Amino acid sequence: MDFRTRLGKRVLLLDGALGTEFYSRGVFINRCYDELNLTSPELVRAVHRDYVAAGADLITTNTFGANRVRLQPFGLDARMIDINRAGVRLARECAGSKAMVAGSIGPTGARLTPVGRLAPGEAYVAFREQARVLDEEGVDLFLLETFTTLAELWQAVRAVRTVAKHTPIVTCLSFNYDTRGELVEGEDPAHAARIMSEWGVDALGVNCSNGPRVVLDVIEKMAKETSVPLIASPNAGLPQVVEGRTLYLAAPEYMAEYARRMVQKGALIVGGCCGTTPSMIREMRSYVRSIMPVQRAVTGDDTPSVEPLVTSADAAPAAEPGLPPVPVAERSAFAKKVSEGRFCVSVELDPPRGLDPAKSLDGAAFLYDHGIDVINIADGPRAVARMGPMAMAQLARQRCGIESVIHYCCRDRNLLGMQMDLLGAYALGMHNVLAVTGDPPKMGTYPNATAVFDIDSIGLINSLRLLNRGLDFSGRPMEGQTKFFIGAGCNPAHVELEREVARYGEKIAAGAEFFFSQPIYDPDVLNRFFELTDKFPKRPFFVGILPLASLKNAEFLHNEVPGMQVPERVLNRLRAADTRQDQRRVGVQIARESLAEAHAHPRVKGAYIYPPFGSYEAVLKVIEAVPELKDRVAEAKERIASGTAKEA
Repeated sequence: MDFRTRLGKRVLLLDGALGTEFYSRGVFINRCYDELNLTSPELVRAVHRDYVAAGADLITTNTFGANRVRLQPFGLDARMIDINRAGVRLARECAGSKAMVAGSIGPTGARLTPVGRLAPGEAYVAFREQARVLDEEGVDLFLLETFTTLAELWQAVRAVRTVAKHTPIVTCLSFNYDTRGELVEGEDPAHAARIMSEWGVDALGVNCSNGPRVVLDVIEKMAKETSVPLIASPNAGLPQVVEGRTLYLAAPEYMAEYARRMVQKGALIVGGCCGTTPSMIREMRSYVRSIMPVQRAVTGDDTPSVEPLVTSADAAPAAEPGLPPVPVAERSAFAKKVSEGRFCVSVELDPPRGLDPAKSLDGAAFLYDHGIDVINIADGPRAVARMGPMAMAQLARQRCGIESVIHYCCRDRNLLGMQMDLLGAYALGMHNVLAVTGDPPKMGTYPNATAVFDIDSIGLINSLRLLNRGLDFSGRPMEGQTKFFIGAGCNPAHVELEREVARYGEKIAAGAEFFFSQPIYDPDVLNRFFELTDKFPKRPFFVGILPLASLKNAEFLHNEVPGMQVPERVLNRLRAADTRQDQRRVGVQIARESLAEAHAHPRVKGAYIYPPFGSYEAVLKVIEAVPELKDRVAEAKERIASGTAKEA
């Protein structure tokens, strides 16, 4: 599949830096790195192979500075053809059938007249010579990168079009901002996007610059001005000199998080420039795939290729095929309670990390005896390996009869495994499912584990809806139909609230029938979310309640966990508590108040409680803030005292 076809279907991952990788592997900074194609081909191969292994879809040739003007100061201008030819061949050898080869062309390094001494025509000739060699060697596309002026970039585009009329062209400008956020060098991003859009290039955008934050800002500005696909390839932050060596100190997770944000802002190609390493590209792949799921197909030579399956944009089909779904109230006891308007409480139950589920089962029995409507069991949250939620749900039901909402995560299974799991869960009586995309493996106990992400939570919701209509994940009829009560998650405090609201609507369109929210500490945050989502069809909303364990815990959630907001007034109440035990009591009281306030809102139909400090007894103290829930707990305690507590 060619570049244009792939770009039209999914996000593509560009490789990272070549020059700084050579530098980190012992090549002096004053060398001509393009010459390494001839003098140290194995080193060039090693870097290319590392990027292919990291999952890059596009491998750039080591020819960034291999135009005649830039080679001349090194006395290598006569070897321009050999250097470029070797650059393509080395990249092609390493890419194989796993990646496409992008012919890299950088600026001449000289300023064009009238500012400098290089005539535009001279630049055009230099670019044309280089482009001819790259085209003859068969690059899949041209990557014109790190240009700072539209004038010189236009000469490169003209040159490429002269020798390769049909090969895709991707253009990148670099922007230099000062610490006040003012543009020091480079074109205005919005103006640049409009001009490049008129050139008929296949993608345009930004690379290098001052790091991820600047590149994200530039992408946001460009996205408003053009419909041409965007590329974002930042430096790994600003370089620092450590013991005489120039180093880029950004962490892989930092680069990956910004890659995710760039995709969310519209970038269809992401990668890295100076300082970006194979480990960063590997991490980017995991993060990007968590929001842009793909389907793995197998080609004739058994080489995995990547194609799109279900995304937010096509989650809801135009027509409803298959059988009519079973009415919600008939799908499970929990669904019946929700349909009848009962204010339900779900409490999260943690499966064990090992083999002994006794503590978890004791917790399930305690919650069941005290009138909790349903437990919910997470599926490897934070990418930490625990006993699977289906096994835990089955054990809990055998122990005491309590019903579960099982979380189901897209990270760890391909489509085949997902359908098999869910049909098996349904056969065992697990009808309540919360669809989640899942955290990247890097966050958890097995950071090198492979993330699958064939689909995201929206795709999974749509697939569950198909099962409820008697259709398998591919839309083909199957024997019978499921009766899943389909849930989804949401985060009213998300830092990118506009996107979260949009996905909330997409989840409803895909088939979500109830929502569990992330913990809320500020009623204004919840009210704002309800205002923004009021335009969508109403679905039962379970507000997340997580009692704070201490001031330290609250500060961590507020400062370190994306999307969590703990108001200053709450932090001050915790600061006023003298001991950790006092802080716990304050944390429970704050949770009680949050639940009482949320209960008063007509959109809130239930509560999703996280056991504070692992204490299920403390859950009762929280829910007793709501009179009707307090009455249920009191009745349950009376049954227990009289020996007529619920039995399995």
